[in-house]
Amino acid sequence: MVRGRDACWEHCALVDATRQKVRCNYCQREFSGGVYRMKFHLAQIKNKDIVPCSDVPADVRDHIQRILSTSKKQKAPKKTRVDRAAAANGQQNSSSASGGIHPNHESSGQNGSACPSLLFPRPSLSEQHTVNDAQKLKEDDADKKVAVFFFHNSIPFAAAKSMYYQEMINAIAECGVGYKAPSYERLRSTLLEKVKGDIHECYKKYRDEWKETGCTILCDSWSDDRTKSLVVFSVTCPKGSLFLKSVDVSGHEDDAAFLLELLESVVVEVGLENVVQVITDTTVSYVYAGRLLMAKYSSLFWSPCASYCIDKMLEDIGKQEWVATVLEEAKSITRYIYGNEWTLNMMRKFTCGRELIRPRISRFVTNFLSLRSIVIQEDNLKHMFSGTEWLSSMYSKRPDAQAMKALLFLDRFWKYAHEAVSVSEPLVKILRIVEGDMPAMGYIYEGIERAKVAIKTYYKGIEENYMPIWNIIDRRWNMQHHSSLYAAAAFLNPSILYNPNFKIDLRMRNGFQEAMSKMVTSEKDKMEIAKEHPKYINAQGALGTEFAIMGRTLNAPGDWWAGYGYEIPTLQRAAIRILSQPCSSHWCRWNWSTFVSMHTKERNRVELDKFNDMVFVRCNLWLQAICQSKDGKCKPIIFDEIDVSSEWPAESEASAPLLDDSWLDLPLECRVSP
Repeated sequence: MVRGRDACWEHCALVDATRQKVRCNYCQREFSGGVYRMKFHLAQIKNKDIVPCSDVPADVRDHIQRILSTSKKQKAPKKTRVDRAAAANGQQNSSSASGGIHPNHESSGQNGSACPSLLFPRPSLSEQHTVNDAQKLKEDDADKKVAVFFFHNSIPFAAAKSMYYQEMINAIAECGVGYKAPSYERLRSTLLEKVKGDIHECYKKYRDEWKETGCTILCDSWSDDRTKSLVVFSVTCPKGSLFLKSVDVSGHEDDAAFLLELLESVVVEVGLENVVQVITDTTVSYVYAGRLLMAKYSSLFWSPCASYCIDKMLEDIGKQEWVATVLEEAKSITRYIYGNEWTLNMMRKFTCGRELIRPRISRFVTNFLSLRSIVIQEDNLKHMFSGTEWLSSMYSKRPDAQAMKALLFLDRFWKYAHEAVSVSEPLVKILRIVEGDMPAMGYIYEGIERAKVAIKTYYKGIEENYMPIWNIIDRRWNMQHHSSLYAAAAFLNPSILYNPNFKIDLRMRNGFQEAMSKMVTSEKDKMEIAKEHPKYINAQGALGTEFAIMGRTLNAPGDWWAGYGYEIPTLQRAAIRILSQPCSSHWCRWNWSTFVSMHTKERNRVELDKFNDMVFVRCNLWLQAICQSKDGKCKPIIFDEIDVSSEWPAESEASAPLLDDSWLDLPLECRVSP
């Protein structure tokens, strides 16, 4: 198995050379049998016991599919050349016997025409090589010109990952030679307006979707801790998200009345009848403004960001003396390894390329995930620091290296490391769920209960051991985050309600009743829900069919209600609207430098309108790319299958900043003060 000969090695790693075992870089699944079987996995082609990769990027999948199809096509010419040679020999024999050339009727068309290979001879092998070489030179030249464009304009290399990148190249290729690229003037005027119009058309489609699924308004805030405070508003539903606007709230960030008016204006813009909830951060002013909003509009919910709440739980756990000690020791290990290139490369060799740190996730999650990685790699790290290669190196004799080795062989460190990982991982799993851009509303209530049970089980039910952690969870959850909306969502999630191992508690039942009282405003609908409620509890009619029972865990909760809840339509509508909502806004990583530039630099009205249009287009194209990357599919969440080591949504590229605003340059006669 020679790694340099196959392009597939860019997307997988060798785990065990003896067994030819390789690991997928995207879903981390391992296969024996070498890189050949991995190709079917990456191409999402079912082949015997190979499971198609669910996380492979579309461009990688298509590339591997082309490789597989090409390899199949390349086998055919061998037989074709043999048949063609045989046919040619037959014709030569016939010609010499009769003294002339006769058509080969076996190769004729329907009208008995002569074989095309005789009329139009194929190019020789040398000619074919010349054609291929010429094409390769053209492609190399095109690649170089694209690269020069990137370099000359300081375009980030990450732009090549954009879904719009290959679409652009394909569209240009379709036009053929002579296509003239749009000018500077068209880009900044008519084309900007056209793309903006397309986004507004998409906005109309989302509005139709909101009538069925409802939507959530996300209010993301940012401050430089000095003078500047900004807010970005977006709206999301299962079909996708839309950026609305950014607002400078500097000087008003602590004014609940001002924030209430701002939130209210966005609710009215989106449509009160469409909004299920508004998510903000948990500063006092936003909490108060959110509660005032709910008091004014009784049918909608205000919720703090769930990611923030769970992150705070992890922060509080990290402040426990024994946890703080082991986290700091783990950081000293990663600092030492990543502080030296030779040591880092050696570590990657022993861990088969696995990293120990995750820099793009929030600080407290990063600390626990790094500790988890160290625990997983315990044996490999010990082997590394006790192997002959390390011991014979110049680094092993240094005092800091000896201290690091002593720590890695300290039983107390590993005891607390394993304990801290076991205690934190149930909460990290919940965070992994709510930070996804999939609707997680139906899972967070049960997730908190599952986390508490897992922690209690780890400590074998010894109250003095698990209660300190439980108290941290309860304090944050009950004070900041417990909501009737989450209780109702859990109650309406069929995978929870019908699970014989889950006990429906009083808070869940009461939360469902409270949520229905808020959402359902007409007396007629309330009476219908009162009639339909027992049918759902007892799984009567379509809810109890074989397919509905199977779908409880195979379908996302909202999809399950859409498919099987048609006999109880009033409760079905409420369930779909609740279960289609997210719990967090942290999956959406705005690049705040763009908004800072927008609200800091002075511009005249024409420039500002142009800048607003560009930011509107830029942000919405980025959100559309996120939506298309998940194929618009909602998947059920299975706690036991959550892999916290896989890439988090927060680790994906943030929306790129507008590096400069030179495209705003206007003619001098337009540069007048408003």
